[in-house]
Amino acid sequence: MTERLSTEGLRYARAVAEAKSFSAAAKAYGVTQPALSNGIAKLEERLGGKLFERSPRGVAPTAFGARMLPLISSAVAALDAVAAEAGRLTAPGRRRIRMGVSPLIASELVARAFALVRHLPEAPDLVLREADMEDLRHGLRTGGTDIILIPAVAAMPRFEHRVIDVEPMVVVGPEDRQSGAPVELPEVGDEQFILVPDTCGLTTFTHRLFQAHELPLRTYPGEAAGYSVLQDWARLGLGSALVPRSKLSAPDTPHRPLVDAGREVELSFEAVWSAGSPLSADLLRLADGLAAARRTGVPQTERTGEPQAEGA
Repeated sequence: MTERLSTEGLRYARAVAEAKSFSAAAKAYGVTQPALSNGIAKLEERLGGKLFERSPRGVAPTAFGARMLPLISSAVAALDAVAAEAGRLTAPGRRRIRMGVSPLIASELVARAFALVRHLPEAPDLVLREADMEDLRHGLRTGGTDIILIPAVAAMPRFEHRVIDVEPMVVVGPEDRQSGAPVELPEVGDEQFILVPDTCGLTTFTHRLFQAHELPLRTYPGEAAGYSVLQDWARLGLGSALVPRSKLSAPDTPHRPLVDAGREVELSFEAVWSAGSPLSADLLRLADGLAAARRTGVPQTERTGEPQAEGA
């Protein structure tokens, strides 16, 4: 085999193997599905065998693919590691940890991460980037980000994970429904919920929550752009809104804590990073520190500075 393998095709194949879907993999890479399918077809031609089989149940590796895909994944990871390490060695200035955060992450959690980074060996700078889930996941895969803090709603095989926080979920709705008393999940089954675009993880969580309890999810036909608008529309009577408690527009915003058989319904958040990162030791310490603070209820460390914004 003298012709070089397409790096793009290798990345596409790994994405399909992880997502188990051609359409989801195309969305993750920001390309059309025909472009992704064509890239994989060319790769299969060069390799001499089919990597995937499609069926009504989804996409699965062929016997050939089961042997080749782990090698493809390792090859792509090695390429990303080369690019990331080269960039780190040639970048001017101090050592940095590039952290991506979901818009759903509470500011208190970001502040806690900032305080923990200050106590790592050599005290690296923390560079923050807020983005949607797919952008954050793509940045981590390609070495553009060192660690991401996201809601734990989508699997990322091959990466390290730590649950670092949990948030109770609350329901905001028309004022006549806001008693302040906890409401059981089945009791909100007849309410209409306003959703946000399925990019931050909140809509995915809401759908999975209702599916797991075999409850119908009635949705408002429109869509809010952000959490503040979501709550404004709920108070106007257009429907109800399900949000983490930290995302309430104000601490005194009328709401109902959501419970399941008396226990708070919670959304988990996780830190995700690569064990092969040159910063893996620091990233592990950071994730473990965040997880330990969650378990012990350690109060937020007082901040003595501000994290650097990406591009500053």
